[in-house]
Amino acid sequence: MEETKLATAPDTSMPTTYDPKEAEKKWYDYWLNGQFFKAGQRQDAKPYTIVIPPPNVTGMLHIGHALDFTLQDIMIRAKRMQGYDALWLPGSDHAGIATQTKVEQKLREEGVSRYDLGREKFLEKVWEWKELYAGTIHEQWAKMGFSLDYSRERFTLDEGLSKAVREVFVRLYEKGLIYRGKRIINWDPAARTALSDIEVEYKEVQGALYHLKYPVKDSEEFIVVATTRPETMLGDTAVAVHPEDERYKHLIGKTLVLPIIGREIPIIGDEYVEKEFGSGAVKITPAHDPNDFEVGSRHDLPQVLVMDESGTMNDNAGKYQGQDRFDCRKNIVADMKELGVLIKIEEHVHQVGHSERSGAVVEPYLSTQWFVEMKPLADRAIEAQKSGQGVNFVPDRFEKTYLNWIENVRDWCISRQLWWGHRVPAWYCGDCSEVIVSREDATVCPKCGGTHLNQDEDVLDTWFSSALWPFSTLGWPEQTDDLKRYYPTDLLVTGYDIIYFWVARMIFTGLEFTDQMPFKDVLMHGLVRDSEGRKMSKSLGNGVDPLEVIEKYGADAMRFMISTNSTPGQDLRFRWEKVEQARNFANKIWNASRFALMNLGDFQASQIDLNGKLGTADRWILHRLNETVRDVTRLIDAYEFGETGRLLYNFIWDDLCDWYIEFSKLSLYGTDEAAKKTTKSVLAYVLDRTQRLIHPFMPFISEEIWQHLPHEGETITLASWPVYEARFEAAESVREMELLMDIIRTVRNIRAEVNVPMSKKVELEVKPAGDEIQAILSRNEEYVKRFCNTSSLKIDAGMTAPDKAMTGIVTGAELYLPLAGLIDIAQEITRLEKELQTLHGEVDRIEKKLSNQGFVAKAPAKVIEEEKAKLADYADKRDKVLARIAELKG
Repeated sequence: MEETKLATAPDTSMPTTYDPKEAEKKWYDYWLNGQFFKAGQRQDAKPYTIVIPPPNVTGMLHIGHALDFTLQDIMIRAKRMQGYDALWLPGSDHAGIATQTKVEQKLREEGVSRYDLGREKFLEKVWEWKELYAGTIHEQWAKMGFSLDYSRERFTLDEGLSKAVREVFVRLYEKGLIYRGKRIINWDPAARTALSDIEVEYKEVQGALYHLKYPVKDSEEFIVVATTRPETMLGDTAVAVHPEDERYKHLIGKTLVLPIIGREIPIIGDEYVEKEFGSGAVKITPAHDPNDFEVGSRHDLPQVLVMDESGTMNDNAGKYQGQDRFDCRKNIVADMKELGVLIKIEEHVHQVGHSERSGAVVEPYLSTQWFVEMKPLADRAIEAQKSGQGVNFVPDRFEKTYLNWIENVRDWCISRQLWWGHRVPAWYCGDCSEVIVSREDATVCPKCGGTHLNQDEDVLDTWFSSALWPFSTLGWPEQTDDLKRYYPTDLLVTGYDIIYFWVARMIFTGLEFTDQMPFKDVLMHGLVRDSEGRKMSKSLGNGVDPLEVIEKYGADAMRFMISTNSTPGQDLRFRWEKVEQARNFANKIWNASRFALMNLGDFQASQIDLNGKLGTADRWILHRLNETVRDVTRLIDAYEFGETGRLLYNFIWDDLCDWYIEFSKLSLYGTDEAAKKTTKSVLAYVLDRTQRLIHPFMPFISEEIWQHLPHEGETITLASWPVYEARFEAAESVREMELLMDIIRTVRNIRAEVNVPMSKKVELEVKPAGDEIQAILSRNEEYVKRFCNTSSLKIDAGMTAPDKAMTGIVTGAELYLPLAGLIDIAQEITRLEKELQTLHGEVDRIEKKLSNQGFVAKAPAKVIEEEKAKLADYADKRDKVLARIAELKG
């Protein structure tokens, strides 16, 4: 990728400690001023696009948003560094019901209702709310370091998106896929609006099943029906039985008398009724039950609505008029009991729908609404998915969830009885009752020429506009340059809880209006739960404010914790101690870089030379960096952020900080200028590449450190992504380093066992197993001397084990520490016998595994060979420990 070649001398004056607050403000301003996040500046590069799932303008972003957006930022920063023309398009959603509810609550506190203000003034108040919280969201995006292209920011109610919404509505209407009809819908009596099926949450409720006796007119007979909602019996217009039910065949066509009300209703035969279920008779209330509505339509039954939009009983409810629906239930049950028509009441646990927004019990309600006919749209999406032309779900199990819903989808009720949102683009002629659906505001009736037109009062479901988000934000229906370049998008990151609400709807609208899938991959993440696994909620008081986390530990720590502790499709538990660990990791990176810079002096990027004589540790760290580059790149592309974090953590903390930087001190503090320059080159190169790898996860600290390091370019944000290089492969150096590290660890463990401090020099004798190990140790003896802190070092394959020495066994060598006067022989024998017991166990375990025919038959040859090599190694160590015990006892 092209990169500004601006050689920069390093600033070695890094403060003792890293200050996140100072760095975060400084670098985010720098990135914005430099327009480093703006797409379109690399026209020769391949585009990579993510459109942000637009947060609602209802309040502050929560920790779930932080996870969702951080995963997107990781991908967009990595792709930008990999040379793509990366666009991350920001925006926000007007969130009809949610935002209107918030504003109405605020007005109520001021003693005002939206009706007092009127539609126009109320909408002014909502726009004020939107501006306030859109600004808050911007501040939070900045605090979290998100690399968004603000020049392309969109809002679901802005002019361009509103045009797209009207265009889609009109096209679907003209195709006969949008219609207006009187149907049973989900009604929220608190918000006084219709809801779509997926805006209803079903909760298990302890209720009752009421068995009622309906008398047959002019007869001693009666029919028993059961209901969980006795208040709806006031709207009954029939009782249905199965036409082949011998118990009731003689009653079909006769009349029942509705208790209390006294209305006469027919007994009808319909195959909808299950003969074996309950009494085999079902009360039919077409205005208050979707199944009853269908039965009523087949039999041309009247539709009697017995409550109003607030859930209050209306004038069809007789003496119960004006009562709340639940008060009416209690009263009607008491009255029926008194009349002797209530046979029994059974406890009954059942699923009751609640409004996702207001929490009110949803009422199935007969209402005139606008609908989208879903089957033709769904069929096309299903066909595309099943033919291999669909989207790639990560994890792939969510494809089944998506298909299950869309294969059983019902028509979508898209009108809402609100003021905030996209107004339905339909007008009604007061002169001839014509319905005019139009892209532009209608002023003249095309049928009669009348001008008395009134626009529909309702607005569209928020998800109607959100469904168009991937292409409407890029300028559709106009064929803009951005639409041509950045659509379809590459990745959608979202929670698994809105597959139905949003993901499915974007897919079928994308196919319908662009003939393409709106995105290639859908990465599903889980919810962020508290440390006990509970869902975060206001009632539990266990929510986490991302800004609070940033205030305490810095944005990088928060980002690293939530992204690398997540697994696609799984919920994440938020733990403060994990954030603290991430902060400690950031400090480790800072301290390592600070040490390096203190020793690099005025060393510059142009001086980096990796072609000189490299030592074992140099070749090893370059090899490990190379492996890390390869694996991190692969894992990020697979969205395996947890495993990516583990690899980065282990490489930086263990390999780089704990080993290489310590080993580098030998040459940095030495007198060999050539070796010193080589070490500086390796140190500068590895630290530079390390900051690039960690940058998508920890953008602020990586930029701060990178700007101090020898580098070329304006910002790490545009620095090229490290790539795997075959020249750094050094398997032999890896074997050498593993031996050296094993020896150093073993000597340090022995010291700890007998309480010999590292500051005290010790004698060390090493008996290598053969000439190859002898040669390795001979050319690396300075490392052994330095890090074992020896007063003398003897390396001899033919040596005899000294008396009164601590013993260590490593792969390829025996270690002896003659510690006369500091060692208890009996204690050493006890220690070796414990080690022998462990080695016996390992040998026994692997022998059993290799003697298991089932394992040998199924395991790959490579795995079997690895197990055999382990067995030989453990057996060799066991034999040496046995021999040493015999020596000490002799």
